Amino acid sequence: MKLLEEFKEFINKGNVMDMAVGVIIGGAFTSIVSSLTDDIINPMITAITGGGTDMSGSLVVPGTDIDFGSFISAIINFLIVAAVVFAIVKAMNKFQEASAALLKKETEEAEAAAPTCPFCLEEVKEGATRCPHCGAAFDEPAAPKVA
Repeated sequence: MKLLEEFKEFINKGNVMDMAVGVIIGGAFTSIVSSLTDDIINPMITAITGGGTDMSGSLVVPGTDIDFGSFISAIINFLIVAAVVFAIVKAMNKFQEASAALLKKETEEAEAAAPTCPFCLEEVKEGATRCPHCGAAFDEPAAPKVA
């Protein structure tokens, strides 16, 4: 059970999400780079050097095949993946902010509810008749502050 809690804490850390985003974007960007080299740069090199290749691309240069459609498809694929990952990260950040705000509000309410000594302003237990910090006696037992 402790291992599961540690794993949950590890996953909820922001740097894990950043790493996951980097891996996903890197994978999508790899397809763009591969398409650029395979479909545009290599055919141009083939055309310049005079090497032979099949003629079935959208732009035919004598002796080569430049496939701009495949390259544009890879760019669109990258943009879609990036937009989805952006939406996921934005939702995750909003969830973490809401969670942190709720936790802060609960903490502030708990602190506001704790009674304090009117003399030394230290926190005392509810129902105490003396302050454990300064020894002052209370006329009435300590009660929580009302905000």
